[in-house]
Amino acid sequence: GVFKRLAMAQFIQDVHAGEMTELRKRTQECLEESATQEEAKLMELAAADAESVLKDEGEQVCAEETALKEEEENEEANREKLTLKDKMVNTASKDTKSKSAFHQWVKVFFGSWAAIASGMLYAVYLSTFHERKFWFSSKQDLEREISFQEDSGLYYYYYKKMLQATSIQEGLFELTHDNKTLSLRTLNSVQQINLYPEVFAGILYRITGSQEAIEPVYFYIGIIFGLQAVYVTALYVTSWMLSGTWMAGMLTVVWYIINRIDTTRVEHTIPLRENWALPYFALQVGALTGYLKTNVNSTMEMFSYLLMSASTFAFIMMWEISHYVLFVQAFSIFLLDCLDLIQSRKVTDVYRMYFVCLALGYFVQFRNSALLASPLLSFIGGSHLAKYIQQNLKKGHFVARLMKLLLHFYLVFTVSVTLNLVIKKMVPQEENEHIIKFFEAKFDLNTTRDFNTNLLLCQETFQTPSQDFFIRLTQTCLLPFCVSVLLICLFSTLEVVSRKFREVPQKSDGLLENMVIGERPEVVYHMFHMVLFGSLALMFQGLKYLWTPYACMFTAFGVCSPEIWMTVFKWLRLRTVPPMLLALMLSTAVPTIIGFSMWK
Repeated sequence: GVFKRLAMAQFIQDVHAGEMTELRKRTQECLEESATQEEAKLMELAAADAESVLKDEGEQVCAEETALKEEEENEEANREKLTLKDKMVNTASKDTKSKSAFHQWVKVFFGSWAAIASGMLYAVYLSTFHERKFWFSSKQDLEREISFQEDSGLYYYYYKKMLQATSIQEGLFELTHDNKTLSLRTLNSVQQINLYPEVFAGILYRITGSQEAIEPVYFYIGIIFGLQAVYVTALYVTSWMLSGTWMAGMLTVVWYIINRIDTTRVEHTIPLRENWALPYFALQVGALTGYLKTNVNSTMEMFSYLLMSASTFAFIMMWEISHYVLFVQAFSIFLLDCLDLIQSRKVTDVYRMYFVCLALGYFVQFRNSALLASPLLSFIGGSHLAKYIQQNLKKGHFVARLMKLLLHFYLVFTVSVTLNLVIKKMVPQEENEHIIKFFEAKFDLNTTRDFNTNLLLCQETFQTPSQDFFIRLTQTCLLPFCVSVLLICLFSTLEVVSRKFREVPQKSDGLLENMVIGERPEVVYHMFHMVLFGSLALMFQGLKYLWTPYACMFTAFGVCSPEIWMTVFKWLRLRTVPPMLLALMLSTAVPTIIGFSMWK
């Protein structure tokens, strides 16, 4: 019975275990089915979500593509509009540029034609005046030679002597080995009497084959009259460059002819050295004006420098006192450099040009020692040495710069005088002794019994100008306007220099209403040129022929320059001046001044 109970219990336990195992299997199957269903549901949900995301992304991409297309279409439309506008603007700007270029070319054409015509008409006037004054064509050769007044007949004698030689070489030899001028002496007449213009005229007469076309005397005076035409044209162009309008050139020519008593001696004494030399000096000043301009291109700057160099050498060759005139000019450029109104590079280039021309003149003029002992050469050396010592001259505050400037003046003066004395000791020559004696007697520093010095003091050329000189310039309205223009330029220059020394920024945008006349180096140079040569003309009457033509040019520039008027308007607080009013004032000022100048 116990065994049966154990077997029954074992059977029941086995049945119960099988049921539990089956129950577990069913439970596991149910769980797996539920998990599978959940996974299926999750997969379905994920698929649905992916589809929705894809749909959303597709819709977003479509929207973006649509927006991009719309933006591209808008951009294309804007580009087309901008292209049309740009085309219209470019077309308008091209039309404006072409019109301005056309107007500029027309202005240059008529201005150049007027400049050339003015010079040629003045040469014709001189020829006609000379013919009617002396009845030159109806006289014999001897009477024509006698008509050359003062020492001019001696110059023509040597010109004729060179032409009478069988060849150019023989003529040069006779002039350089002259034993007929002074008894028992053979001298180089070309060097002693400065016959380089006559040598030039004689060589030109031979090489051009003019022996059969024109008489020697007409060829001689024709060259001088032609140079006077160049003189007037150079003054015309210089005033035109300064003012920007060729009306200034016309006014220059009118004032020059009206004041011809005080501007030239060519009507009375034709072969004077100044009549040969001053046209070249006018060319040199015009070229220097173009070289000093700040808005000049490299080609024009190089052309101006070459023309300036050639005309400076010709000026040195034609006149024995040319290096003194160039010394005054060099001092004007030195003042520009000290006031920081010009580029240091240009100052160095101009000084180098002076040195080269002096060196060439020294060798061509048979080793002329006067050029070595000239104040110009000593001044160039002194200024270079002083600038090397003071390399920070243009730096520092206001008081420091003033002190440096005073020290710079002292160094340049001391070094230049010392260098000049050393050169005179090494290269003794008589010309400087005569000049020193003359100045000592002129300013009552010493008395002398030297005949040549007293003879020079008695000549009218070395006397102070008479009162009639100032009356004539006032009657032609030249002197009042000249003083006015000088004062305006002087005050404007002082204003600009004070701002530079105090390091105050200045407007330089190129607009007419913002322009200041004192900022232009070429204008400030001409202001110094006028003041220095004017001071010399007040002491020596002969130098008025060097100052008065440039007074005509500078005054005409001031009257016709818009910048001068704008500077005055700015001082008067008239900042909004209509351009039409300015043009009306300029167009009426010139005829008015011409009318007053011709009425006495």
